[in-house]
Amino acid sequence: MTTDIDAVVQGDRIDVPALLHLLSRKRIVPRIADAEVFVRESMVLLLRHEPTGVSFDVSLAWTAFEHDAIAARTNAKFGSVVAPMARAEDLVVFKAMAARPVDIEDASALLLMYKDIDLGRVRRRLAELAALADEPLLLAGLEQVIERSMSTTPRSKTRPPKSPRTAGSAKRRPPRRTGTTTRRKRTSS
Repeated sequence: MTTDIDAVVQGDRIDVPALLHLLSRKRIVPRIADAEVFVRESMVLLLRHEPTGVSFDVSLAWTAFEHDAIAARTNAKFGSVVAPMARAEDLVVFKAMAARPVDIEDASALLLMYKDIDLGRVRRRLAELAALADEPLLLAGLEQVIERSMSTTPRSKTRPPKSPRTAGSAKRRPPRRTGTTTRRKRTSS
């Protein structure tokens, strides 16, 4: 898996300049010029921890799925640090939505590491988001990842995806303030 840190904050509860100022006190700085402009266009802050060089991406959450993932987070321990972590199912959905080769690799690793992932839930949530994004090929990509992981490890929860009931359930909401969850990826050797 990749070595970087991904975080999700509710987009309707965040003040980007204030967040950048707060993170700069921990030496987490933008990786690109005009980070505030980029985040308005992409909903992602591309950052780097200066002392270690570790990439740190903060996504602004607007969809019902993302807000649900934040609400369902659990705490995970990383050495002496405890941080909020998205459930494995939600991480797989995030990775499948991003669909970059590195994210597909991470989704495969998650499916191998967490044998009890509810694949039906993953499929339903991705189907909702794929419909909103008008990206039906995301589901085919997920199925390839699942097929590969199942050929390595047997699973019990392999229901086919249901059609999303209401695509509007994941629409963006108007601005408010704070709430976070973190997704951390580790490098496998």
